[in-house]
Amino acid sequence: MAGLAREHRSDAFDSAARETQWALAALLVRKLRMWTHSWTGRFAARHIGFKHSAEQRAPAGSYAVSAILDSGKDFLIADIPLSSILETDDARLLGVATHAPGPAGVLPLTAEMLLTAPSGNLFGLTQNAGMGWDPTRLLDPEFLILSTHGGMRAENGEAIALGFHTGHWEVGLLVAEAARELKSLHATPFAGACTDPCDGRTQGTTGMMDSLPFRNDAAVVLRRLMRSLPTSKGTIGIATCDKGLPAMMMALASSGKKPAVLVPGGVTLLPESGEDAGKVQTIGVRFAHDQITLEHAAEVGCRACASPGGGCQFLGTAATSQVVGEALGLSLPHTALAPSGQPIWLDAARRSARAMLRLHQLGLGVRDVLTPAAIYNAMVVHAAFGGSTNLLIHLAAIAYAAGLQAPVARDWIEVNRLVPRLVDALPNGPRNFATVQVFLAGGVPEVMLHLREARLIDTRVKTVSGETLDTCLDWWKQSPRRRELRRVLRERDGIDPDDVIMSPDGARARGLTSTVCFPIGNLAPEGSVVKSTAIDPSLIGEDQVFRHVGPARVFVTEEAAIKAIKSGEIGEGNVIVLICGGPKGAGMQEIYQITAALKALAHCKHVAVLTDARFSGVSTGACIGHISPEALAGGPIGKVLEDDMIEIVIDRKSLLGSVQLVGDTQGIFGAEEGTRRLAERKPRADLRSHPDLPDDTRLWAALVEVSGGVWGGCVYDVDKIIAKLERPA
Repeated sequence: MAGLAREHRSDAFDSAARETQWALAALLVRKLRMWTHSWTGRFAARHIGFKHSAEQRAPAGSYAVSAILDSGKDFLIADIPLSSILETDDARLLGVATHAPGPAGVLPLTAEMLLTAPSGNLFGLTQNAGMGWDPTRLLDPEFLILSTHGGMRAENGEAIALGFHTGHWEVGLLVAEAARELKSLHATPFAGACTDPCDGRTQGTTGMMDSLPFRNDAAVVLRRLMRSLPTSKGTIGIATCDKGLPAMMMALASSGKKPAVLVPGGVTLLPESGEDAGKVQTIGVRFAHDQITLEHAAEVGCRACASPGGGCQFLGTAATSQVVGEALGLSLPHTALAPSGQPIWLDAARRSARAMLRLHQLGLGVRDVLTPAAIYNAMVVHAAFGGSTNLLIHLAAIAYAAGLQAPVARDWIEVNRLVPRLVDALPNGPRNFATVQVFLAGGVPEVMLHLREARLIDTRVKTVSGETLDTCLDWWKQSPRRRELRRVLRERDGIDPDDVIMSPDGARARGLTSTVCFPIGNLAPEGSVVKSTAIDPSLIGEDQVFRHVGPARVFVTEEAAIKAIKSGEIGEGNVIVLICGGPKGAGMQEIYQITAALKALAHCKHVAVLTDARFSGVSTGACIGHISPEALAGGPIGKVLEDDMIEIVIDRKSLLGSVQLVGDTQGIFGAEEGTRRLAERKPRADLRSHPDLPDDTRLWAALVEVSGGVWGGCVYDVDKIIAKLERPA
């Protein structure tokens, strides 16, 4: 099949065949779309042949089919006449009414309300009646449900309009379930939404430059919505994925004396046959290297999101954020990682609504749940799960929003030295269980049982149950829910739950190591981060140390780096140095397509990555990100030259590491000399922000830099920003 696909490749911009190419490509796009009956036809078409000749090679990813798809032409949409836009020939449309009887009943007003209540409160009752709420129930206590819901689905689940991703596609069902429960308990639910983008959808595109900045924007919008309903007694937040869920937690964290409950949006299921949503994102590079056929790519691409809702099946940023939300006490026990759309998932929304009312009755607010001890517990659970490094940014931002001290690198180092990884989940291994299987094995409370026994967490903290974590774990330990779900995992998938979530002794016996390490050195004087537990074990020495020395391959754009990987220009032992990806350069883009491509290619097992950008939670390998200062802020990483010799040392036992310039094309001269030479060098002449960097993201980067930068959580510190603006020039 691979040979057949190759027969269709030709020079897409050969002047003699240009018209034929466009016609053939158009026909191929049409057939692929009709064949797959889904958006994956377009995705597969983007990765088909029609490569340019070496003499006329266009920028990476520029294929004839892609050119057609991106040109605005669509060969399946019929011509739309002007008359159909200006008028619809239906006389019934013209019978426009100007009055309506209005709602029956009366507002439950009192003289005191008319004399003392703000006019907005009174008019709010009028609007509530106008929207159809029973006037006799208008004085029930009001609660706000905020979500990241996206798309529009019919009652039967059929897609009317797609969302940005599966993670928010079914979230509206949770909103409805929570609202019905509140109403049944004589409360008045309000619902609002701020949808969120998909990091998977924007990988390798300019959309990624809005990803991390969006988190701040969404948190601002969500907080404004909360404050815009001043009569609300508390907020239920429902979210699932990489940026929407951290934004929701940042918003809820600011609630102070008001209660807030987080309902995680859950996860999608594994396909019965095929690939998970992480591996499937490498079909392009695998096809380019003749590892798979076009037919295989189209088939697995169509099946990877096996159920319509929920976050990805791996322990990436979305799943880790759900885990951290529960570990903070913001979610009820055993709600993170529930399978989207299933009864147990819907039940979490109902119980969360009850929890909200109980918190209101007990007079407990978010400030009673989010404490320094809760932040510490979240760090411990993150380490035990082997979570995404993006949570180093997000947890700091959540703490800041709650008015608490944000954890810094030394805090994470201390926690990771104490806490072993206990969970075997995609992508960390060794067996790579899916998130729904982690849920069945017991999820967060099961991990916390082991951590409590090891005295690594503070179980005196309050949770949104209204009780202490200790009480919740006592319930979980003896609950029928725990016994039955673990039985289901054994019988349905043939998996021992204790192979998914292990005791500390069991984890050590299987070779699991602590999660993250923070290398420093002459290329990262302010620090960096690597998910050391996800480095291929075969590359680790008997002393648990990863060592690598190799020549630098320097790229200032992600596009150039992925082109080099796909075309076979990256060799064994190379160190990819991808710069200008930090906040100033590209909005601190996530570069999963780079790390995923390297993992998919056998010879790239021995390739390391250094970048001032960040990684997806599903990334694996010797990939060191968050390098600070970033290249465009004067960081020495911006002075690395092609074929400079880079030394990387990562000790997975002590969690110490270094990233050093140690040589050049003339030979090895050591780290000390490397430091001296870097001080003498000028920044590379080709350093620049991405030409498509939006002004919105440039503004975000400037505000974040003033507010403490990446290690400060990429937040907006208003006092620091104002002080900077008011400082005399």
